[in-house]
Amino acid sequence: MDWSLPHRRYNPLTDEWLLVSPQRAQRPWLGAVERISEARRPAYDPTCYLCPSNRRARGAVNPDYTGVFVFDNDFPALVSQPLPLEEAQLGSPLLRAQAEHGVCRVICFSPRHDLTLAELPVAQIRAVVDTWVAQCEELGAREDIVYIQLFENKGEIMGASNPHPHGQLWATAHLPTEIVKETRNQQRYLHGELPGQSSAPSAPLLLDYLHVELAQEARVLFENDHFVALVPFWAVWPFETMILPRRHVRRIVELSSAEREALAEALKRLTTGYDRLFEVSFPYTMGVHQAPYDGEAHEEWQLHLHFYPPLLRSATVRKFMVGYEMLAQPQRDLTPEQAAARLRALM
Repeated sequence: MDWSLPHRRYNPLTDEWLLVSPQRAQRPWLGAVERISEARRPAYDPTCYLCPSNRRARGAVNPDYTGVFVFDNDFPALVSQPLPLEEAQLGSPLLRAQAEHGVCRVICFSPRHDLTLAELPVAQIRAVVDTWVAQCEELGAREDIVYIQLFENKGEIMGASNPHPHGQLWATAHLPTEIVKETRNQQRYLHGELPGQSSAPSAPLLLDYLHVELAQEARVLFENDHFVALVPFWAVWPFETMILPRRHVRRIVELSSAEREALAEALKRLTTGYDRLFEVSFPYTMGVHQAPYDGEAHEEWQLHLHFYPPLLRSATVRKFMVGYEMLAQPQRDLTPEQAAARLRALM
């Protein structure tokens, strides 16, 4: 197939298609241009509600922390007290609602206000990974929690409300929509039921997919002893990437000490490469996808990390998901292979 011509690609994780239109990358750009922040942040900001020893918006005072600091979000999207989870139908089966509860926490990666994940030493990133594991061990043991979403929004254009290096954790009593899709389609693959399959495989979807990517090499960015970073064949965002473990790992709590170290190294290398691409502190949304904590084995699941960065052509031109993307299906202007080649050269 000629990848320079418009074509569709299939995402087996979500059972969705996307449109790839490489020729559109040549069109002139007269749209919005983002502002680049030139100001260097101080190591400590007395007005920042995430810096050590500072007072937060609702009065709590942060400890004088020196490593990773976790606290319950002062403005959570979920309430922590368990509520009845009954479903209500408001006069029609088409009008359904359910109560939801859970836990929302903020995870400060470092006491340093002026650093990003890419600028932290591997040892500090390892401390972040260890914190993710500890949080999932704690919350995953609760009977009222079935899923734990770890994520980071980096940069103003990704909605980050504070530049201090931090991520979040939302633990919920129901499975989120994207996890429902990924669970369903990984189950279908393991049972040989995805479109195009002729028989049931012997390994989970993403483990088989990783073997294909390692054999083809075109979209692989780098690898270490335990993890591989790549641009997915079905990537939607211009420089979208995924980090995958080499062995079958369902949840982050299953990682060995060596694998946690390797994941920290992979995070450091990938985020540093992003910063080099347009010589800017690269914005993104990053998230850990893992099997539900619902008491089931979920042998179909493979742990993975998604990076969704919005920048398209430069530090000031971003990709907008509007129009056709919102109303029909996702679309991208350069092929995943082109994106991988550019990123690989910087790592």
